[in-house]
This record gives sequence, C-alpha cells and structure tokens, in this order.
Amino acid sequence: MNPADPQPVRLIVAISSRALFDLSESHRVFETAGVDAYRAYQVAHENATLEPGVAFPLVRKLMNLNATLGSRGRVEVILLSRNSSDTGLRVLTSAHRHGLDITRAAFTGGASPYRYVAAFGAHLFLSTDPNDVRLALTCGCAAATVLPAASTDRGGADDGQVRIAFDGDAVLFSDDAERLYREEGLAVFNASESASAYEPLPGGPFKGLLVAIQQLQALFPPDDASPLRTALVTARGVPSHERVVRTLRAWDIRIDEALFLGGLSKASFLAAFDADIFFDDQEVHCDQARLHVATGHVPHGVANEVERAG
Repeated sequence: MNPADPQPVRLIVAISSRALFDLSESHRVFETAGVDAYRAYQVAHENATLEPGVAFPLVRKLMNLNATLGSRGRVEVILLSRNSSDTGLRVLTSAHRHGLDITRAAFTGGASPYRYVAAFGAHLFLSTDPNDVRLALTCGCAAATVLPAASTDRGGADDGQVRIAFDGDAVLFSDDAERLYREEGLAVFNASESASAYEPLPGGPFKGLLVAIQQLQALFPPDDASPLRTALVTARGVPSHERVVRTLRAWDIRIDEALFLGGLSKASFLAAFDADIFFDDQEVHCDQARLHVATGHVPHGVANEVERAG
C-alpha cells in the first residue's frame, strides 16, 4: 500500500468462545468434574467441530462484509477465551472449519480476558460472562452479555445484510435522562428533554461502536440495499424524540431506522427489523427480545444499579 493512500476503515469485534460456539456440554463437564476433566474432554473431542453459538450468525455476516469492502475497510474478529491454548485449539479449529478467518486470539488459562479488549483496539466485546462484561465496560469498552436465545436459526433466506439495533439511554447515550425519569417521573422527564432539545445528550458506552459502524456505512450508498444497517429502538416517544434526533445530527451519525415506541414492547419491532443483534441496558427488555433476536445485555447505568441492589 502506498503510504499516501488512506488507511482502511476497521471494525474490530472481540468475542468469547462461549458466545461464538455452543460449549454447553464441555462447560457442564468443567462445572461438575473440574478443570482436569474439562481438559481431557476437549482433547478427546478435538476433531469434533463445535456447533454455532448465539453470536455465530452475527460474526459470520460481519466477516462476510470483507469481500464487499475490499481494500477500503475490514471487519476483524478476535477470539478472547478463558481456555488455555491447549484446550482452546478445538475452538480455533472449529472457527476455521466454519469458514471464519480469525487470525488473532488470546487464551488466558482461566483468567478474565477483558484486559485484552482495549489492547486489541476492539470496538465491541461480546461474552457470556457478565463479570467480564462489567469489567470491560468499566474500562471504557463497549461490551455486552450475550443472552441465551430461543434459536440460532433466523428462518428464511439470509440476504447478507447485517442489521444492528440499539437502545438509546444508557447504551448509545448516557443514563442521565433515565435517572431523571426514574427519580421524577415521565412528565418531568418529557419537560426536561423538550427544554434541552438543542443540547446534545452525552455519549454512552456504545457511542464509539456506533461511530466505527458509521465509518463503515459511509463506504456504501445510504439506502436500504446497504450491507450494513442500523436501528435505534427506544421506549422514548414524542416529545422526547427531538433531543435524540438532534443529538445524532450533532454527532454526524446516520441511523437508518429510528423507532420511538412510547413505552410499547420492543420485541415485535426487533423481529420486524430482523435484527442480527440488539443491545439494551434493561434486563426486562432483553428477556423479551431474546425470544426473537440475538440480544446483548449492557449492564450499565441506573437500571442495573437498581437491579443489583435488589
């Protein structure tokens, strides 16, 4: 590459082995019989290809974008695992057999891998371990706990389009407005948001990820045929929508679809959008959404302070 040429746009996703593959059987061995039995099990099944996990379809579709991006950009997926390199061999072998071109990995031998999220420059960390996710969020990384799904089969034909949906407050934006709503009620919240309509909301833990996605999207025409599509799916309604719209405008962020539901359940709308993954900070919304789409819980903000206290 010529030094004068622009650097390709990158989206880097770090993922745990249990989010990428179905490791339920081997994990049961670990929990019931211990680490030595787990190692023996993995070595004995080393040539058995692992079945896809909840986040596998998302990862495959993201990596398939590379063929379209060419030299303009690249999606990279990094495997972060509590396995040792010995027991993790099966995971990497399975990834390659499934056609996933994963070239970077960290095997931490039982220690939390969260500290390598920032070291790899990842824009997103997906894991099934809530503690690892909280540690990554504390370090300023966008992270979510991938929840068990009703099925990894989306049904119908795969059109190749990647669809990512986000909640607003405490995910894309800070939880300041959510705190006011919980403390003062809906009327005060709406009045405050209307009065602050021209004041951009502070960024939340997933703003950096949205910016990285926007940079990839900018390489494609802004229409519904783009291979990467985003949606904001929020419980906000009129009049609190205006501040959100103006915030995204101030950030120079393109959101393809914005659903202001005014308190309606998000689940059926996420199914209609056909999201490959949805990120929300509230467990009640995540529990409803995961019955329809892959869902990542973001344990951040006031809602999770209340839940942990309870």
